[in-house]
Amino acid sequence: MSLFGQDCSFLHALPAADRRALLAEGAPRCYAQGEVMIRERDASAYVLALLSGWSAVSVDTERGARLILALRGAGEIVGDLAAVDRGPRSATVTALGQVEAVAISGNRFRRFLAARPHATALVMRQLATRLRSADVERRSLASETVLQRLAVRLVELAERAGRRDESGTALELRLPQHDVAAAIGATREAVAKALRLLREQGVVRTAQRTVIVIDMPVLVLLAQGHPARETRPGRRGRPERPRRLSPGAHSSDEQPPPV
Repeated sequence: MSLFGQDCSFLHALPAADRRALLAEGAPRCYAQGEVMIRERDASAYVLALLSGWSAVSVDTERGARLILALRGAGEIVGDLAAVDRGPRSATVTALGQVEAVAISGNRFRRFLAARPHATALVMRQLATRLRSADVERRSLASETVLQRLAVRLVELAERAGRRDESGTALELRLPQHDVAAAIGATREAVAKALRLLREQGVVRTAQRTVIVIDMPVLVLLAQGHPARETRPGRRGRPERPRRLSPGAHSSDEQPPPV
């Protein structure tokens, strides 16, 4: 599963002349943090070409919770599904910080695609990638623990939006804990317990809206579903026996609520 799009975004995959032509079809827009850019079930059909910043694509569940399906950044387009099939919006897109974009009407976007078959092929490939990602996401929700799903997300965020320093990899895309929970289909309480276990084992360090990955190899093992062994210092400097940290364990004496 992946929160991010393809390595080469739609705008960056277009030839420079086509990219300029597409952006010339729209009008600039600027969104503040937390502002809804596209709302689920709306009948609008405009497409947003993202120039800077990050946004979250989410849906509301039947239980009233929020599930984040993807993160979209500069070079991506959002809203293209409604523009192509003219149906209602399938998800909500919310700015995670200040976002600059170009809004293009559905009619103009469709005309742009009709005149450029290679651009249509890019959109189809993007839709196929998102469909495959959704299938993987459904399987992970049914078969993986909260700890494993959290490890997968943290590895992905570190690889795509991380900054290395001597202490580890700091996640520059700062998501509050409730957004992290929404990104793995879990409760905030379950995520808090899983993060506490990772902190206790020296895998991550957390601060306000910040996660620093200290032990990436262990986090990768957990994301892959493998147990990892950690040795912790014992009393008076004597090492304790290695403790087993596995994707199925959430804490030493308690389990998070079912999700």
